[in-house]
Amino acid sequence: MFSFLNSRKVSKVSDNSAEVAQPASDVGARRSWASSLSLTRSKLGKQIVQIFSSNTLVDEDLFEQLETALLTSDVGVQATQQLIEKTRAKTKKNKLQTALEVKLVLKTEMLDLVNRLCQPMEERPGRPYVILITGVNGAGKTTTIGKLTKQFVKAEKSVLLAAGDTFRAAAEQQIKIWGERNQVTVVSQEHGDSAAVIYDAIQSAKSKNIDIVLADTAGRLPTQKHLMAELEKVKRVMSKAVDTAPNEVMLVIDANTGQNAIEQVKSFDKALGLDSIILTKLDGTAKGGCLFGIAEYKSIPIKYVGIGEGIEDLIPFSAEDFIDAIFEE
Repeated sequence: MFSFLNSRKVSKVSDNSAEVAQPASDVGARRSWASSLSLTRSKLGKQIVQIFSSNTLVDEDLFEQLETALLTSDVGVQATQQLIEKTRAKTKKNKLQTALEVKLVLKTEMLDLVNRLCQPMEERPGRPYVILITGVNGAGKTTTIGKLTKQFVKAEKSVLLAAGDTFRAAAEQQIKIWGERNQVTVVSQEHGDSAAVIYDAIQSAKSKNIDIVLADTAGRLPTQKHLMAELEKVKRVMSKAVDTAPNEVMLVIDANTGQNAIEQVKSFDKALGLDSIILTKLDGTAKGGCLFGIAEYKSIPIKYVGIGEGIEDLIPFSAEDFIDAIFEE
């Protein structure tokens, strides 16, 4: 199994496939989601708590207040409508009479929606296991690659990094630093394009029997059609190096982008077909509500969320912990 697994678990696909483990993050496991999501809670969670604590009547005004709270917390129009409509319908069907009962229904509906982001991804076994990592500038792609590399190395997997962000010299230097820190090989070219660099990296990984290739790409806005087309070319070239590549297409999103995060998911998914998502900087934003909009769009697994600057602050996403943190009083 090549998706990131629960702590300390490894699963096999076949004898000729690499095994990808998700090692335990002891520091991350100890961190409180409620504490890490303090800004999201202040915008969304506290509004929900206040609405229910100040309302004793189950009426249309209650649902209007909830709708406003969700919309102003970057949940998105479609996700908000879905949550309100389902909560209203169950309230009517079950003849609920207290705000507390409605609150529990809303919490359940929110959890059901976000749970879509915890579905296991469709697996594509192969060796080396190649992860194409993409996203806009500033999302934290290269830093995320460094953190993933650290975790794979701890799990005793051999890793090779492809410096595919050929637009920025700083990106190449950054990924080389991460390579040195983790003592893994970095393949780069001074004048090569992204596709060529990643092709060479995969060929090198094949010859060295490397388990995992993490391929960086240049940050680009979804509106930059010529650059998105180049990204599609990168994906095609990868399959020429090894027919199973890419085994996984991963999008790194900065949680601070809020509603724009949903549009990024849609655009990159249309161009590449996304397999997984990593949401960075979740601890530093009040826009965590965007998770609901992403879930409403499509069941793309969120593998990790970033809740801090430390190497261990990239932790497995838990829908239950996320929802519990929002509703914690």
